[in-house]
Amino acid sequence: MKKIFYLLLCTAMLSSCGTALLTRGTAYPKMYEERPLAIAVMPPINKTNNVESKEFLYITLPQSLCERGYYVLSPFLSMELFRSESAYDAELFEEGPLDKFQDILGADAVLFTTIHSWEKNALLGSVTVSIEYKLRSTKTNETIFHRKGTVVYDASVKVNSGGLAGALVGVAASAISAAATDYVKVATACNNAALVDIPEGKYSPNYDKDQTLRVEPKEFKKTIK
Repeated sequence: MKKIFYLLLCTAMLSSCGTALLTRGTAYPKMYEERPLAIAVMPPINKTNNVESKEFLYITLPQSLCERGYYVLSPFLSMELFRSESAYDAELFEEGPLDKFQDILGADAVLFTTIHSWEKNALLGSVTVSIEYKLRSTKTNETIFHRKGTVVYDASVKVNSGGLAGALVGVAASAISAAATDYVKVATACNNAALVDIPEGKYSPNYDKDQTLRVEPKEFKKTIK
């Protein structure tokens, strides 16, 4: 029994060490090899029935990337170019060659996002979104950063009143709060949660100094208030 216990303990320790070694440098080595500077953001691929979610996500992505030290090409100017080149549909380029983005826009990488779900739960007073982020190199066409996250934005309201009446008031207040939720905040929260592990860009004081930082799982779920 002692041998079995010792073996299990060693296995657990090795597993924890393996997890501890997962850093930005080991998880996203191609980001440090290519060192992208300019990023073009493609219009999100929307797989939901919420038409507006595409716009909310698109307008919040540039700021989230800029805060991490990257130069983001103006989405409005890029949009006009995408339309003139019949490149508005991100689905056409998600897996295809990206050399045109380098030649025409000077982009080092292109960010593709896919909205898998965007649901409001009035009863619970929450908004749940699931978004996938894929950054591809315009030089090699390889994916150099990839994460998929589900974020539950908790807009519920706590009511101090007790009993059934208090519970009903709480549900009503949460429903109103969820209905009035600013979806820009929801999209920003998801962006920040997903991009928290992206290696810092050239305009960040931590540029090229963050390889040893621990990273979270590439697929995650978080609740944010």
